[in-house]
Amino acid sequence: MGEEGDVEDTGVKRNPKVTVLPLIALIFYEVSGGPFGVEDSVSAGGGPLLSLLGFLIFPLIWSIPEALVTAELATSFPENGGYVVWISAAFGPFWGFQEGFWKWFSGVMDNALYPVLFLDYLKHSFPIFNRLAARIPALLGLTFSLTYLNYRGLHIVGFAAVSLAVFSLCPFIVMSILSIPKIRPVQWLVVDFKKVNWRGYFNSMFWNLNYWDKASTLAGEVEDPSRTFPKALLGAVVLVVSSYIIPLLAGTGALRSASSEWSDGYFAEVGMLIGGVWLKWWIQAASAMSNLGLFEAEMSSDAFQLLGMSEIGMLPAIFASRSKYGTPTISILCSATGVIFLSWMSFQEIIEFLNFLYSIGMLLEFAAFIKLRIKKPDLHRPYKVPLQTFGVIMLCLPPSLLLVLVMCLASIKTFLVSGVVMLLGFLLYPTVVHAKDKKWARFSIERSAVSSDNILARHSIMLHQEAEDSLILNSSSSKAEQESELLLEEALKMK
Repeated sequence: MGEEGDVEDTGVKRNPKVTVLPLIALIFYEVSGGPFGVEDSVSAGGGPLLSLLGFLIFPLIWSIPEALVTAELATSFPENGGYVVWISAAFGPFWGFQEGFWKWFSGVMDNALYPVLFLDYLKHSFPIFNRLAARIPALLGLTFSLTYLNYRGLHIVGFAAVSLAVFSLCPFIVMSILSIPKIRPVQWLVVDFKKVNWRGYFNSMFWNLNYWDKASTLAGEVEDPSRTFPKALLGAVVLVVSSYIIPLLAGTGALRSASSEWSDGYFAEVGMLIGGVWLKWWIQAASAMSNLGLFEAEMSSDAFQLLGMSEIGMLPAIFASRSKYGTPTISILCSATGVIFLSWMSFQEIIEFLNFLYSIGMLLEFAAFIKLRIKKPDLHRPYKVPLQTFGVIMLCLPPSLLLVLVMCLASIKTFLVSGVVMLLGFLLYPTVVHAKDKKWARFSIERSAVSSDNILARHSIMLHQEAEDSLILNSSSSKAEQESELLLEEALKMK
């Protein structure tokens, strides 16, 4: 795919850093991508009421706390790897590695959904995609094409995400406006508790409102992360919740469709019933574009997470090698391979598996957040959640209980598969450590440098160097001003 080398190589282009607007779009696509896929919440909830209530209440007890924790920790550790670095700083490299493996695996599973969702929308107009003979080549072609775009550069992905977000949300704005004369608010209150599938409902809610922490894995590629991350997370929370609530209010309020009809891709039919065939096609095109953005954002985070793990010595140095576009080629290929192998699974299976693994990882993140507040109260935190220790414990309690609930509702199959993945992570860590000790592969830094104390020390050194650079810059500026004043005084004396 082109020339590769370490980030320091002169052949690697220094691409522009990600700014606020592209970061909002990337977080939007990490978490949502629009209302595509929320249809299941209506059928699983036995009607519109639980779905609408869920998207109003869940952000308060889940999305906002996760976003606040991410804002504090991402600005405290502004480097690639994100939550892997946080967990390593709090609990040591073993648990940092486990967090990285679980989150990477759940991220790859999540990414395997988007080509599937893309074809699910298209099959309403092109039934040929119901056949395996057409579906498999389409899935492979999509995966390869989108992987190549990701390879071309993160700044391209960021600005593409902005354009895709605008295009993907426009048809729902039009649909919502057209639905206003047809809306009957009483239809929002419909619920049949006999038809409620609690497992499917909570999994759908959780999946549509998680992954706020994903963008932290590319914090090293963000411009001025201490200011950019909090602004971007706030903007993304508002955008995500609005993109769910407004189309659901329009669709469920204007139509009397049975709750069982609300399945993946049903918004295209809603568009046709409200606006006509042209709106159906527009929503299908928007779905296609949205899935591009979802895939690109997830692939970027997964790949830069592996790069970050490599940079702190948890993975061989080859995972940190960059292409001439500054992207981690091997990490991208590794993530793309995982997507291809997992894309055969069904939509609900993928959601349940990735939610379980993600839940375990998030419990570890909340624990690390609290421990670092207690263990390192003086840690430099450019953005700090305005709560003391008891307050942050209470902040993390409701989402932690939700995580436990989601895990308890999992099927036996999910428990078994997740158990195997966790066991694999436990075995991989000593294998990697042994390979490092025996020098079977080249690592960026030695094993001793991956301890929690060394990560915190390295963080302090980075901050100290930044402060020194700032002082030198200010000193040079003051010196230049003094020299100019002396020259001015001499010139006046000569007169």
